Amino acid sequence: MHSGTHDAAAPQRRSFAKHGAPTDSPLPVITHADVVAARRLISGRIHRTPLVTSRTLGEFCGDTRTFLKMENFQRTGSFKPRGALNKVLHLTDAQKQAGLVAASAGNHAQAVAYAATSEGVKVTVVMPETAPKSKVEASRRYGAQVMLQPSFADAFRKADELRAEHGYTFVHPYDDEHVIAGQGTIGLEIVEDLPEVDAIVVATGGGGLVVGIAAALKATHPHIRIIGVEPEGAAGLYAALDAGEVVQLERIRTIADGLATPNAGRIVLEHARTLVDDVVLVSDDDIIQAMMFLLERSKIMAEPAGAAAVAALLSGKITFAQGTRVAVVISGGNIDLSKLRSLLPEK
Repeated sequence: MHSGTHDAAAPQRRSFAKHGAPTDSPLPVITHADVVAARRLISGRIHRTPLVTSRTLGEFCGDTRTFLKMENFQRTGSFKPRGALNKVLHLTDAQKQAGLVAASAGNHAQAVAYAATSEGVKVTVVMPETAPKSKVEASRRYGAQVMLQPSFADAFRKADELRAEHGYTFVHPYDDEHVIAGQGTIGLEIVEDLPEVDAIVVATGGGGLVVGIAAALKATHPHIRIIGVEPEGAAGLYAALDAGEVVQLERIRTIADGLATPNAGRIVLEHARTLVDDVVLVSDDDIIQAMMFLLERSKIMAEPAGAAAVAALLSGKITFAQGTRVAVVISGGNIDLSKLRSLLPEK
């Protein structure tokens, strides 16, 4: 699934069939109409983040016309409130009364806490002990009760126990149709600000963001290439597309905690098979170089997950023909300063 040159004049989609042919399945759950409805529902509750030009990045990447979608400026510091709000606003009165539970390494926890509190709904978020302290404290400030568990897998298990015990609604970080539709609103904004966009590059953890954008746009803008980027040490969607089924990763190792999910979701995989053009892998070193580039050249502080899409371009894992109009999603900017200091080399 490694990308070579992506020529905007030849937009045929890469077929994943050789990596596991899709079985007969129903039509995709999430449609363009679902994303439009999500946007209508969450309008006024999130920021409409800017799409800014990055001439320097474009020059580094073969003289492409490159733009950055600044979701690090979103409420809570990442794209996640789009999906969390859409989910919360679809709850029944009984579900709101019972409360919510979520499992997250950080950004989803903050987003669910923000979304739930804004609707007067109580929420518990279960986080791994390795979650950045800043994200743990932010989740508490947004109104969540926070519980810590030894690992991400333990956090998911504990969240499921709480769901069963208390009747909470579980808000999945990526494999939920309302969450995915909410994340897809980013795609609608990109094509409004840049109608002639040829490709969108987006970091991928569980896959909700990349398939949300794809579901928003492929029916109306089939020529736009949607490309996911995963860390080599947490390549859940890449592995699932290879195998033709959801794969549970035995080991996760990446500095990008926002992308450190143990597997892609089933809903995500079914959409990715037909809507996502490619998925490429980047190393942690690639991500660090992208973070440095964004800081030094664009004065943008992105967390590792937020810089992963830029890493794919700078490292040459994705290349485009000269003049291609590329939108790159900066998905988040939540990072402990102590972690930032440890990642960036001294000069």
